[in-house]
Formats: sequence, structure tokens, C-alpha cells
Amino acid sequence: MWVKLCCLLLYFLALFVLARVFEAVAWYESGFLATQLVDPVALSFRKLRTILECRGLGYSGLPEKKDVRELVEKSGDLMEGELYSALKEEEASESVSSTNFSGEMHFYELVEDTKDGIWLVQVVANDRSPLVGKVHWEKMVKKVSRFGIRTGTFNCSSDPRYCRRRGWLKSTLIMSVPQTSTSKGKVMLKEYSGRKIEVEHIFKWITAHAASRIKTIYNSEHLKEEWNRSDQYRVKIYLFANLDQPPAFFSALSVKFTGRVEFIFVNVENWDNKSYMAEIGIYKTPSYILRTPEGIYRYGNNTGEFISLRAMDSFLRSLQPEVNDLFVLSLVLVNLMAWMDLFITQGATIKRFVVLISTLGTYNSLLIISWLPVLGFLQLPYLDSFYEYSLKLFRYSNTTTLASWVRADWMFYSSHPALFLSTYLGHGLLIDYFEKKRRRNNNTDEVNANNLEWLSSLWDWYTSYLFHPIASFQHFPFDSDWDEDPDLFLERLAFPDLWLHPLIPTDYIKNLPMWRFKCLGVHSDEETLETFQDSESDSDSENKEGFSSEKEASEDDELNTFHGRSEGEPQCAAETCSCASKYCHHEPYERKARSYGSYSTAGDMEPDWSAWPSEMLHCTECVVCLENFATGCLLMGLPCGHVFHQNCIVMWLAGGRHCCPVCRWASYKKKQPYTHPQPLSNDTPS
Repeated sequence: MWVKLCCLLLYFLALFVLARVFEAVAWYESGFLATQLVDPVALSFRKLRTILECRGLGYSGLPEKKDVRELVEKSGDLMEGELYSALKEEEASESVSSTNFSGEMHFYELVEDTKDGIWLVQVVANDRSPLVGKVHWEKMVKKVSRFGIRTGTFNCSSDPRYCRRRGWLKSTLIMSVPQTSTSKGKVMLKEYSGRKIEVEHIFKWITAHAASRIKTIYNSEHLKEEWNRSDQYRVKIYLFANLDQPPAFFSALSVKFTGRVEFIFVNVENWDNKSYMAEIGIYKTPSYILRTPEGIYRYGNNTGEFISLRAMDSFLRSLQPEVNDLFVLSLVLVNLMAWMDLFITQGATIKRFVVLISTLGTYNSLLIISWLPVLGFLQLPYLDSFYEYSLKLFRYSNTTTLASWVRADWMFYSSHPALFLSTYLGHGLLIDYFEKKRRRNNNTDEVNANNLEWLSSLWDWYTSYLFHPIASFQHFPFDSDWDEDPDLFLERLAFPDLWLHPLIPTDYIKNLPMWRFKCLGVHSDEETLETFQDSESDSDSENKEGFSSEKEASEDDELNTFHGRSEGEPQCAAETCSCASKYCHHEPYERKARSYGSYSTAGDMEPDWSAWPSEMLHCTECVVCLENFATGCLLMGLPCGHVFHQNCIVMWLAGGRHCCPVCRWASYKKKQPYTHPQPLSNDTPS
């Protein structure tokens, strides 16, 4: 998870650097930056009209270019970035969808139950033609959709009873606007009563009703009273402008942020005394001023702060986010991080997608589960102070220059999704290249696995853990069975008792206890071997060196193979054990634990039992090969307590017989430790 998180942070850093490169290239080719102001005098009439349409100001009664230019100047400063975005939006002739309502319930769910948006609905009465023609209606839909106003058509033939109850006996236009200034308040429906059925007149009617929800200030005394008043709104945004009514984008945002941000329009058209504006730091109009408990922030001075709906919406969302905004942001980040698994995972293509689907399901499930207690805690009244401090932190961090760059980059990449996806793909391919190179240097075989081999190993693993008993001696690695021979399942089909043979991983053998057999009063293995080897010829001295090096390696490392003995190990049958003359019983399946642990006569040397694990039974003979334990011989014990030659028991277990040769206890299952009986007295009875 941390690897994917680091890869995602590197990707965001690459996007940030790439955006700065694009800005440098644009400045080199055109000689201006996106934050550079544009003189409206140098613009054509078409460009000025495009800017007014994006800001939501009517220009139908302004035939002169001078009047249109003055209206642009009165609504706010124009930047190169806003002009570029407006022209691109006009060139992109995308068809905007409009909803067709099927009946009363559909209309109620989308229109009357929506508390934070504006709807424009064309009602078509029975056997009547629509009020707005098809061509004008498409223009209307495209014009209002850029301000977040949703549109739809309700045909009374689908639900005539509802139209009669509403009084819609003729074709008309219906507009729904939230009635109160509180979040999730009531919605009021207003009917268009104008005579002119033109796009501009209908748009003026919409903007006038939307602007009526904004508090308007007409004199300095009212401004002073409002500026010094403290109410439920912690964040307020003021528009100081010489306009008849605020722009449509400003009114649309007031509906969208109902209950979070208060929008106030200060009309300074007929003001004679502007001294109080100078006292509060307002020296020019138009100005967009954000007032928070932390201070005053002038919108439009940083990167990406354009006079448009989209730019101001992202700005206000970062300052006063909803819980849903944070959830959507976390959902996007988690899925971007999960998709990194497609490039980090190496091997077959099908394996990559299987791991990707698994990661997506896991991450999204954990995200939803983690959000449930957060939503519950936010409902507690004791967390109001925590919520306020969190919003304060958001306001402090998102009014910085770095935050403005991040918002500008977000708007740029969201408007160019192809560029965003291509950079993500390129970043993923780079990760895949370096990860593949790293694993090849580590000699990992999974890099070269093909789809057929991986599916075979997947089927082998699935059948192993679905139809066979699972070893409970330890927690096995997830990938241990996948690397086995893919033909294992086909080979086992030759047995009629296929599902009766347990298919158990042999990894647990590495964890079985191993030690050397020693006797009391006997020199160490090295000294004994040196004395024994001194009597041999010169050729035998070479064997001594091989034995010593191999013995040291076997004491430091675990055995790497389970089939056969290592070269140079002492053969346990090469010499007779000098410390035991009474061997264990040779009938492995019937003897008891006491007879299994019997040993020694009075004249023989006693084995060093202190070197044995406490849970092992005492014995001096291996029942697999029926040979005595020799001094220095490597032993291995099973969970049941029985002890054998290490090579003998490994070959026994690796052959598929996962049980003790003596008691048939499962070799991978833990057992209660054996309690040794009290040692018998050495005094012989008289």
C-alpha cells in the first residue's frame, strides 16, 4: 500500500511540473501568462460577447461595442486564462442532455426534492405544441447548462391528472428555486408569464429570480451594518460592482452553496460617499471580497481565480467543503492508488487484472467501512468545535499561492481528460519498467510467466485449498502453492481416490526442530573427527576439510532440500553409538511412549538429554532406517514428540506421508507437549 501511495504522490508531482512546463511553453510562444490581464479594448465584438455569455450578463440591448466593453469591465477583470477557456468552450459544440419526465414521482424526485439546484422545465399540455420551439429550446438548454441549471420536459400526456391538479392547462415554462436560505429548504415553482418567447428574455427572467435570493446593499450605512454583523454564516463573499443585478454565475453559486456561504451584492452605482469602502480596504470596483473569521481575501489575485462559475466553484469548495466533497475526493484518490497495482504486479496479463480487481474491491470496501464511523461522529454535538477548527485549517491552507496553483491544475486537467489519462498511463508504464528491471536483477521467475502457466497454478491452488485439508501447523505464504508444477493436478487425476489424498504444502518442515545428538563426557564433534581423521591417509584429510565446512554450513543455515542427504554429513550408521547399548523397540506402530524412551545400561555412557527440546521423547534409534543415533548425527523431531534422523524423516514427509511413522499423528499439527516421567533410580534392587 505504501508503495502505491508513493507512486501516486510521484504522479501528482509530475502533473504539477508538467503544468508549469505548459505555462512556460505558452509564455514562450504567445508572450503572455494565464494570469495576465487583458485589455477589453483590444478584443473583438465576438470575444466580448463570449465573455458576457460565460459570466451570465445580458447584452441584447447593447448594440455598440463600447457598451459591451464597459459591461465586461463592470463585471470584473479579464485574464488571459478566462478568455482562452471561454473561447474553447464556445468552439466545443457539445450536445447537452435534457431530462424527459415520465410522471409525477419522477418530477418530484428530481425537481421538487432537489434543494440545492435550479431547474428549468418545459411543460407541454395535452394536444398542444410546446411554448419554446425545438431549435430555441436547444439553444436555451446549452445557455443555462453552463451555470449549472438543469433542464427537462414534462409531457402532460404521460400524467394528465397531475397536470390538472397543478393547473397546467396550457404549455408553459416552470422554474424551481430553493425558497429559503437554509440548506435543504423548501422549493418554490415559478411559471414564466412573459410574452416574448426568446432565449434572451427567458434567460433574463431566470437570472432575475435567481438574483432575488441574494442580499443586495444599496448604501454605505447598510453596508456598515452588514459588515459588522455576526450571524450563522462564517464565510461571506461580497461583490462590489456597478451593475443592475449580479451576474448569473454569482446567483447560481448562491443556490449551490446554500447554508455554507452567504452571497452579498453591493450595488455602488449611485453612491456619492465611498469613504467606508476605503476604511474596509475596498479601493476599486468591481471587487470580489471573501470575508472569513481569519480576515479578508481578494478573489482574482492568484493563479486560476477567474470570474467564472467553474473557477469560483472550485475555490469555494476548497474553503467550505461538504462531507460529500471529501468522500468523492477520497474515492478518486483511493481508486487511482489501486490502479497502480496493474503496473506494479509482474507476470501474466490475467494475473495483473485479477490482482487489480481484488485490490479495487478491497480498497473501496475499506474506504466505505472507514467512512461509516466518521459520519456517525460528525453527528455528535460535542464535535462542533472540532468541525470549526477543521474548516479553519481548510481556509488557512487553501488561500495560499500553492493552493491556487493546485486548483488551476485541477481545472486544466479536468477539462483535458485525454491528457490526464495519457500521463497516468505513461507514469504506470515507467513504474512497470523499473519494477520489471528490479525483479529481473533479483532473478524472480514470475516476470516471465505466461497466462497459461499462471492460470494452471491458480487452478492448482484453488483445488488444493477447496477440496483438501489445510495444514494448521503454521501460516503458509500465499504464493507457496502457486509456484509448484502446473501439471500436478493432471498427474493426480490418475488416482481414483483423488480427493482423499491431502495436498499439503511442505513448508512446515523448515520449522520442525533440529539438533545434534551428543553424549555426556564425549568431546565435541570437531575434536572427535580430528582424532578419527588423523589415523587416515593423506587422501582422507581432504574429506575432513569438506566435512568441516559442510558441517558449519549445516549448523548456520536451514536445509535447502528435502530429497537426499547433503554431501559431507556424517553417516549415522558409520559408527556404533558408544552411549547406548539397549536399542528402542523395532516395531514402530505398536510400542508405547515409555518403551520408546528406554535406554542405556549401567556400563554405557548416557546421552546428553539437555541438548534435546523439552517436548521431544528420549530415544536412541531411528525407526525409519532402524539405525542407532551416532554422535554428531543431525536429528529432527515431530510435533508428537518422536525423533528421527533428519534425512530419514524429511524423505518420509516429502514423499506425501504427512504423519509420524510411530503414532500416525499429523506432522503439521501441534500436540500437547509430552511430559517426561521421573528418572528411575540407578540403585539395583537387592
